[in-house]
Amino acid sequence: MKFPSPVSLSWLSEFLEARLIGNVSASATGINELHKVEKGDLVFVDHPKYYQKCLESAASFIIINQEVDCPPQKALLIVEQPFEAYQKIVGHFRPFEGAVHSISPNATIGKSSFIYPGVFVGNHVQIGERCTIHPNVTIMDHCVIGNDVVIQAGTVIGSDAFYYNTNKNRASWYKRMLSCGRVVIEDDVEIGAACTIDRGVSSDTVIGAGSRLDNMIHIGHDTILGKNCLLAAQVGIAGAVEIGNGVTLWGQVGISKTLSIGDDVMVLAQSGVGGSLETGKVYFGTPADEAGIKKRELVWIKRIPELWRKMMDRSENPGL
Repeated sequence: MKFPSPVSLSWLSEFLEARLIGNVSASATGINELHKVEKGDLVFVDHPKYYQKCLESAASFIIINQEVDCPPQKALLIVEQPFEAYQKIVGHFRPFEGAVHSISPNATIGKSSFIYPGVFVGNHVQIGERCTIHPNVTIMDHCVIGNDVVIQAGTVIGSDAFYYNTNKNRASWYKRMLSCGRVVIEDDVEIGAACTIDRGVSSDTVIGAGSRLDNMIHIGHDTILGKNCLLAAQVGIAGAVEIGNGVTLWGQVGISKTLSIGDDVMVLAQSGVGGSLETGKVYFGTPADEAGIKKRELVWIKRIPELWRKMMDRSENPGL
């Protein structure tokens, strides 16, 4: 999430009651998670396992719970509970706004777009021109819909990320991280019925131009779907996945989190993707592998009973 304007670290240190060391005169331009940070961003870290990765990341400013050596040109904001500091910043710059209208008066809707009855359009939503939004679609706050987009009935755009801070010393182990990201749907996208697309935790979930999504598809937070992709029914994609252009995912493909899929990949139905996939190949199976290799494996698996019988016959009749 980018701040409306740069925020001085001195103000942030007072706001968070943090001890500030390092580049104390600088200003932060936004707050982000470690896997999405850019120069000028704040990031939080609360476990020594991730200290070094965080300090070496693109983040300029780090909310941390222990004093460590501060890299040049960066700054540390030291607090007891970095996660709570993150929540406080998000709550301040992206506060909860209730809705009393089915279409928010501060939403913008382009000319020639048609919104069916029963659609909910949240605060600060932008919808482009010549779009068709079918009944019972929900578009949550701050989402961006491009031109010539079709969204079929019952789809939810911009639901909160399924993303939790885990601390087993709390009564409730899992505490939801406030989602301040958006869903951005680019031009000429068609989305089927009863799909769910989660907003980014602190960045954007993006559906690339020209893509086509069938019914009952789930796309997790911070996932980037490339241009001209084709997704069949019941595909499930976890958070922070990067999918290239021209990718085809057939029915019920499941994709694990934080991996990448190259351009022009095809994944055959009911495959389970647990690792990154190379550009331009066809994959199949669980765990997914190149389809030709996987199919040959299945042929050999089917032959195991026959091979076993032959082996037993030879052991019982050595002369055979």
